[in-house]
Amino acid sequence: MAAIAIVAYQFLPDAGWWTTIWQVTLGWAAAGAVVLGARRQARGDRTPWWFFAAGIFSNVAGIAVAHVSEAWWGLVDLPTPADPFFLMLYPAFAIGLALLIRRRDEWRNWTALVDATTITTGFGLLAWVYVIDPVNVAAQMSRLAHATQVAYPIGDLLLIAMMTRLLRGGGNRGPSLWWTSGALVALLIGDSAWVVMDNMGTTGLMLEDSPWVGRLVESVFLTAFCCVAVAALDPSAARLAQPAAERSARLGPGLLALLTGASLIAPGLLAVQLHRGSVDNGWSIVIGSTALFLLVVARMAGLIREVERQARQVRELARSDELTGLPNRRAWNDELPRALERARRDHEPVAVAIVDLDHFKRFNDAYGHPAGDRLLKAASAAWHGTLRKVDLIARYGGEEFVVLLPGADAAHGHEALTRMLGATPQGQTFSAGLAVWDGEETSDELLQRADRALYAAKEHGRNRIEMPAAA
Repeated sequence: MAAIAIVAYQFLPDAGWWTTIWQVTLGWAAAGAVVLGARRQARGDRTPWWFFAAGIFSNVAGIAVAHVSEAWWGLVDLPTPADPFFLMLYPAFAIGLALLIRRRDEWRNWTALVDATTITTGFGLLAWVYVIDPVNVAAQMSRLAHATQVAYPIGDLLLIAMMTRLLRGGGNRGPSLWWTSGALVALLIGDSAWVVMDNMGTTGLMLEDSPWVGRLVESVFLTAFCCVAVAALDPSAARLAQPAAERSARLGPGLLALLTGASLIAPGLLAVQLHRGSVDNGWSIVIGSTALFLLVVARMAGLIREVERQARQVRELARSDELTGLPNRRAWNDELPRALERARRDHEPVAVAIVDLDHFKRFNDAYGHPAGDRLLKAASAAWHGTLRKVDLIARYGGEEFVVLLPGADAAHGHEALTRMLGATPQGQTFSAGLAVWDGEETSDELLQRADRALYAAKEHGRNRIEMPAAA
């Protein structure tokens, strides 16, 4: 129905209040639909939509005020009584977007903030050069009129910043988000169209007076309001404010293209002005270029930190057993030679043990592999709790674990393994082979002695701790 009403708007007669009544009716109907959609949501999630509805209502009311001001009092020059109503759209939408962002994501998402600031800075420089700063505009208007004129592009920049921050954050990305984003894009297109025509001088005035062009631009705003209504009524709106899961700092092709385009605005403006033979906004371009350069550096630094963090995670995962969280065989093979070297330097003993859960295959066959995995996790946690901070226990493979006991002789090593045996959960037991370093043998030779002791423990009935005969 909304689409039909927007199309029908193009064919309304020019006389009287037809176009104004049509716009106001359709706009306020959209605001009412937003209110209706908000009432369907949880009480805590309604507030952003109240602000969206208020912004639409105020902006549409400005249409009626503008018509009355022109028809009754001939007020057409800026600022008109309608401008405060039009401008109220921007803070209302910005507050609504801010509330959504706060619910969906953390404000301290620095990656999203840098991206939003970069895009806003690039378009802000463009708006400054072509809308806010032009000397000819300032010369033809009073200060209040000029302030009113520039308030619109500033409002657009505010919406660009909030929209970019919303899309770069986390949270649900259902249809409601995309309808809301489409509404914001339509608002920016409509405002940009008016700005372009204002800067075209006489040609722009002719286009504005053309019923087809003017109505087409006005229809863009009506489309934006209807998109917000659809977003509020869509079932996914109930999930729009849900908190976000952690998001990576990945640069997708679309985002990369947008950031690249924003970063190239400053040199592009300089090239255009050099081509014309006069650089009129040199300092503005210098400041914008500097800000964009620093933002790009900040973004690169963030990406480097993210890569380093992921590399650390990969290294940790490569040295950790996925099931138990203990160091794995690779970590053990790195640590044991270092421990022996420290023991040689400090003239201290060091003991090594290999521990094997008894009848683990039988346990798996009886209770299933998930139960076996739970036993391994519970046993590794219980054993780790009996050891000192300087000791190391690692999963060597399957149901086999290895234990490194720095500064421990045979008696202390046997005592530590006895504590582990007593802590084994679910009434299970283990067999262990314990070997004390002789001060000369390699790490492989020490492990071989502990392994021989382990097999001796199994042969002697399991549930016991054995040491190699040579020791």
